[in-house]
Amino acid sequence: MQTNLADFIRDTPRGQRADAILRSCVHCGFCNATCPTYQLLGDELDGPRGRIYLIKQLLEGEAATTVTQLHLDRCLTCRNCETTCPSGVRYGELVDIGRAVVHGQVGRSLGERVARATMRTVLTSPSLFAAIFSVGHAFKWLLPERLSRQFKLPEPAGPWPSEQPGSSHRRRMAVLGGCVQPVLGPRINAAAARVLHRLGITLELRAGSACCGAVDHHMDAADAAKTHARANVDAWCKALDEGLEAIVMTASGCGTMVKEYPQLLADDPRYQAKARRVSDHTFDLAEIMAKEAIETLPLTGLEQACWSYHPPCSLQHAQQLPGVVEGILRRLDVTLTANAETHLCCGSAGTYSLLQPALSEQLRERKLNHLERGGPTHILTANIGCMHHLQSGTERPVMHWIEALDQALRPAQEDCQEPADQ
Repeated sequence: MQTNLADFIRDTPRGQRADAILRSCVHCGFCNATCPTYQLLGDELDGPRGRIYLIKQLLEGEAATTVTQLHLDRCLTCRNCETTCPSGVRYGELVDIGRAVVHGQVGRSLGERVARATMRTVLTSPSLFAAIFSVGHAFKWLLPERLSRQFKLPEPAGPWPSEQPGSSHRRRMAVLGGCVQPVLGPRINAAAARVLHRLGITLELRAGSACCGAVDHHMDAADAAKTHARANVDAWCKALDEGLEAIVMTASGCGTMVKEYPQLLADDPRYQAKARRVSDHTFDLAEIMAKEAIETLPLTGLEQACWSYHPPCSLQHAQQLPGVVEGILRRLDVTLTANAETHLCCGSAGTYSLLQPALSEQLRERKLNHLERGGPTHILTANIGCMHHLQSGTERPVMHWIEALDQALRPAQEDCQEPADQ
């Protein structure tokens, strides 16, 4: 694609990167075939190829409008198009640049600014989110069904520290606590700690690490996202200096964000090298488990349930790790029901389900129709956003795949001796 970028961005690092991405696009349109919003709306401007044209026009000097903003807002940033693209177009990076330019030119209405600021404040503060979620749960009977579904509480579980295995191993890894996950999925990190403990690995929650920054990054608050990223980079670099082997992500959406810290902090010379170090040591939980002797785990009962698995877009498209969880489950002789359209987004996409509820719900129902077709007793996934979003549309239990393994370990917890350090 030929380009002629405008003076305001041509010679900037962002402009140079956008120019390279635009020039790699060959207009083939393969991306539209796997774009969730194009599938629903059938509008060229609601598919990756059309959005690329819109961004190209912006960067060549055409003024942004609220219509431009609408089409870019409707993008889930699922990055399915990146998996499909034969030319390797880095669409996710390009749409971030385009959105920033549009925001700078068009801005948001007062109502949108207030709503987004409120969401950012609540979702990035675990204590505040927990309090508001508890109130919503208590009074959900007063809410419309569409809203009351958002206040389903998980089964009661103790907090992370009380469920962490007591012994320490030579192999140690850090884990991100997260923002909404401690409330919506309080068992996930504890389950990961127990399973890794059986494999001779200690999982630690390090002081100083908090929100990954994704919520702010995708809601017009780049500076706030960078502040979160720097705090995490500092905490984890210190941990790595102290001998930690890796940084484990139990939410694939957060993992995507952390792995892309070098891109987020590219304009900060103080953090470029440190961000790269953190990124290079960050792995999804499935990447860690896939390299371990998981067949030695004393699991019981997995074969007694019927499982369906939803691979999050952040894992299969953004991190380019398709099939990694499925491979783990196959090694453990877990049978999964057939599932069509595994490549398509469930509609969660971080805050997308709050900002674009109509499209999000259509995608959720489409996804659940496929996931439930085989009559599973449980639905598994690898990201807290997907987990909560899918659960809001079904009565079947939706859980993180590590929770299923943890439950299968429970009968052996008391009887098994401590594994020897390797």
